[in-house]
Amino acid sequence: TRSLSITSSETLFETAQGEKITLPCTFELSEKDEGPLDIEWVLIPADNQKKEQILIMYAVDRIYNDYYAAMTGRMQFTNPDPKSGDGSLDILNLKSEDTGTYQCKVKKAPGVQSKKIQLTVLVKPARTKCSIEGSQEIGKDVILKCVSREGSPLLSYDWRRVSGTHELPATSMLNKNTGELLLKNASKDYSGTYHCVASNRVGTDECSVELNVTPPMNTAGIIAGAIIGTILGLSILSFLIFCCCKKHREKKYEKEVHHDIREDVLFLKSRSSTARSYIGSNRSSLGSMSPSNMEGYTKTPYSQVPSEDFERTAGQNPTFAPSKVAAPNLSRMGAVPVMIPAQSKDGSIV
Repeated sequence: TRSLSITSSETLFETAQGEKITLPCTFELSEKDEGPLDIEWVLIPADNQKKEQILIMYAVDRIYNDYYAAMTGRMQFTNPDPKSGDGSLDILNLKSEDTGTYQCKVKKAPGVQSKKIQLTVLVKPARTKCSIEGSQEIGKDVILKCVSREGSPLLSYDWRRVSGTHELPATSMLNKNTGELLLKNASKDYSGTYHCVASNRVGTDECSVELNVTPPMNTAGIIAGAIIGTILGLSILSFLIFCCCKKHREKKYEKEVHHDIREDVLFLKSRSSTARSYIGSNRSSLGSMSPSNMEGYTKTPYSQVPSEDFERTAGQNPTFAPSKVAAPNLSRMGAVPVMIPAQSKDGSIV
């Protein structure tokens, strides 16, 4: 007895990111399949613990395609009327995350059939950069590098020369997996433009680099120049340090001299003030020694004062007689001894 069957056979698909893919699902119905036709596409997750995600559905002559937001607007039935026997699915603008297992289910009671398809979305090589590693001098080893920043594995790299003989040097060694081209013992003839092609199963990308092999540099002159430059730099630095230290000492000396002058001025002012105070106190003491205030000092005659300034002989001072009024003990008062005139009995000053 003939029953519903899916006739498409492809199960594995590989395509590039950004492209369009058609996942086939054609079928045939039998005379015994009398129920309503249902066609359903689901995405089977890699994790078996998760549920299947419905993508699009055809049921009761109507299409439902708003189940999966990640593909909204990017998927549709290939045939607008799937009941004709074509339930294939078109996916537009593919993304790398669209990689997965898709299943087509066709049901028309009592017939039911399903088919799984594995889709792999590959990324083309992109942002490929070429570079040179090592010294570009005669006799040195030079490495030409080629790396794609984007691209699904497995990436393969190939180098070719686009100038001169168009052939790689005899000493070159190519690693197709890493993209490195080793040129051993480089010579002047190795100079030229080199081209790298990065490729995988869905596309290619290219880049170029210019190699210029030159004679060795004069290292002795470079070293001598570096030494002279270093010495000159140290000399300038030493001169700057010397100038800074000298300026610092001058400032310090100016501060010290200013401080000493200020101390001298303060000291002189203090001495002057002390002297004025001392003279004023002496004047006050002498001014208070009038004849009426000296009665308490008459007990000690001048002849008994132990001072050379008051010891006079008759021959040295013939016109003055010793006074009977005793002078105060000035040494006890802290004052300088002075000669005080005495008053005679008749009131005259002698």
